[in-house]
Amino acid sequence: MELSSNEDVDAPLSDVFDALSDFGNFERSAIRRGIEVQRLSNDSTPQVGLAWDLRADFRGKPREVHLELATYEPATLIGLNGDSNSLTGQGQIELMALSPKRTRISVKVKLKAKTLSGRLLLQSLKLARAKVNRRFRHRVAEFASLTEDRLNHTA
Repeated sequence: MELSSNEDVDAPLSDVFDALSDFGNFERSAIRRGIEVQRLSNDSTPQVGLAWDLRADFRGKPREVHLELATYEPATLIGLNGDSNSLTGQGQIELMALSPKRTRISVKVKLKAKTLSGRLLLQSLKLARAKVNRRFRHRVAEFASLTEDRLNHTA
């Protein structure tokens, strides 16, 4: 299953990329939402191989995900690979400068099943594809808006 969305942010490309590369901020945000986050490296510099183990309750069951920074091209691309017991996934955030003070964020996520329970989960998501796509686009738009607000308030 694939999901994708694009959003424009009124901020320079380098500022948006710096905000997206602030993994410590994302870790704190996940913890506030009840997700257990364990960074598997003491190095805080973003680089390929940086990894996290995540644990959260989803649909009444504890779920564990191993997340790894797979691609890191400063100013343009961040790629993440995720792996759980039943699913694997790849996420990609690509940035493109539309003007000196406007940036487009493109987010793509691909999920694949590894087990029967993963196939059942993906099938239920596919049956509700319109709702899942709408929620995904809404989340990306909300994230872009929060990023833009944060960057414009610190400028």
